[in-house]
Amino acid sequence: MRRKPVIAIVPLGHYIYFEQFEGLREELMRKAGEFLPYLEDSAEIFVTEYVDTVERAFQVVRSLRQQDVDGVFMLLTTYLPSSLAAPFANYLGDVPQVLVGIQPLAHLDYANCTTYMQLVNDDICAMPEIAGVYGRLGRAIPPCIVAASQQEEDIRAKVRAWQRAMVAKAAFKYAQFGYLGHTYEGMYDMHTDPTAFSGAFRAHVKMLEMCELDKLAQAVSAEDIAQKIAVIRETFSIQDPSIDPLTDYVRDEDLEWSARMACALDAMVEKNDLTALAYYYKGEGGNLYERMGAALILGNTLLTSSGIPLAGEADLKTAATMLIMNRLGGGGSFAELHPFDIEGNCVLIGHDGPHNIAISQGKPILRKLKKYHGKSGSGIGVEFSLRAGDISMLSMNCQANGRFKLVAAAGVSLPGAIPQTGNTNTRVAIPGMNVCEFIRRWCEAGPTHHLALGTGNRLLEIRCFARLMGLDLEVIE
Repeated sequence: MRRKPVIAIVPLGHYIYFEQFEGLREELMRKAGEFLPYLEDSAEIFVTEYVDTVERAFQVVRSLRQQDVDGVFMLLTTYLPSSLAAPFANYLGDVPQVLVGIQPLAHLDYANCTTYMQLVNDDICAMPEIAGVYGRLGRAIPPCIVAASQQEEDIRAKVRAWQRAMVAKAAFKYAQFGYLGHTYEGMYDMHTDPTAFSGAFRAHVKMLEMCELDKLAQAVSAEDIAQKIAVIRETFSIQDPSIDPLTDYVRDEDLEWSARMACALDAMVEKNDLTALAYYYKGEGGNLYERMGAALILGNTLLTSSGIPLAGEADLKTAATMLIMNRLGGGGSFAELHPFDIEGNCVLIGHDGPHNIAISQGKPILRKLKKYHGKSGSGIGVEFSLRAGDISMLSMNCQANGRFKLVAAAGVSLPGAIPQTGNTNTRVAIPGMNVCEFIRRWCEAGPTHHLALGTGNRLLEIRCFARLMGLDLEVIE
C-alpha cells in the first residue's frame, strides 16, 4: 500500500515578546494559516503547536517523532533564539527541514514604524543564527525560503518544489525495490550494489525469482485475464503491422498471454509490497522463462503508469529515478537516447519498455513484434510520444568513489513523426542548445544509458531532492 507522506508546519516565536506586546502572539500565529494554502495535497499536512519555549520545542519534537513525519517547514514568525530550533536539529536530523521567512510587508513604513511592527516583520532575523547552529551541531544546514508575502507566485513555486522533494524522498522510506532476474549481459552501467543503494536511499532491495512469477501466472484465472484484456483494449490502440518488417498482427493469444503476465506482475507487486521493480530475464530456445520475460511490457507499462515504476534490463538506478520523477509530478517513463535529427535540432528518446502512458501524447499504440532487437523472444510493444511541452530527463549512476550521482536536463517534447517500431520515441529539443552539443555534454556527465523521461520542467524540484538526499547532481543546461 502506498504510504501518504506526513509534513508538519512548525511556527516558532519568542515568548518574552508576548509578555511585552499584547496581541503579538495571536498575530504571529496567524502566519501558519496564511502559509497552509501554498502546499499541495500530495501529503498529509498539519500545523503543530506554536513553539516559543525550549520546553514546547521538546514536546513538539517528541510528537513529530511519534507521527513519523517526512518533512518539516520551520515557519519563523519573528526573532527567536536558536535554542528553540536546536531540538529539531538534534532529534529530527534525518527529516528534511526548511526554514521559512515570509515577511508580511514589502518594506517597513519607515516614518511610522513601531517596535511592534518590526517584530511582526522580523521573520528572517533568526534565520542566520539558526542555520549556523545547525552547522555547529553537525547537521545539514536547512535550505531557506525568503520572500515578502506579496511575492505569492515565487513563494508557491519554492514551497511546492521543496514539498515535492520531501514527497519524493519519503517514497524511499520503508520501500522495497524488487529485483527480478539479472542485468542485461555486458551492460556494466546497470550493475548496482544493493547495500550501497540501501545506504543512499534507505530502501530495501528484495531479490525475486522467476519461479515465483511463474507460480503466480499459473494461478491467474480466466476471469482475471478477461478483465485485464478489457483494460488493455480500452487503454491502447491496437495497430496492424507497420512498414517495419519486425511488426506483426496482434492476435488474441498474444493479448491473453500478455494479460496473464500482467496479472502475475500485479500479484508479485502486491505479494511483496513493492514500491518499484527492476527486472530482466533472457531465457533461451523459446523456453517458458523466455516467453514470460518477453511478455512483461504491457503489464509493466500499466504498473508504471499507476505510480509503481518498473525498469527493464534490471536497471535498479533507473527504477529509482522513475520513482523520483513520478513523485515530483513528472510521471517518469523508461528511456534512452535514440537517433538524433540535425534538421529538427532534436533527439529521439524512448525504449521498448516499460513506459508511462499517463503522460503520453494521445492514445498509446500496441504493435506485435516478431523479435525484440538485442533480446530474445517476441511479443507486444508499446509506441507513443510524451505529450508536447516541457519535459525533464533524470539519470543516475554510481561513481568510482561509491557515491550516486544524478544527471538532469530540461527540454521540450516536440510534436512530429516518430518511427512505427513498437517502441516509445519522443522528439526532445533543448532550447538554446545544438542537439549534438547537448548529447556530448549529457554523455560526458557520466550517466547510465537509461533515464527517466517526465513531463514539465522539474529542475528546481530535482535540485531540491538532490540536496535533501545528499546526492551529487550535474545539470546540463
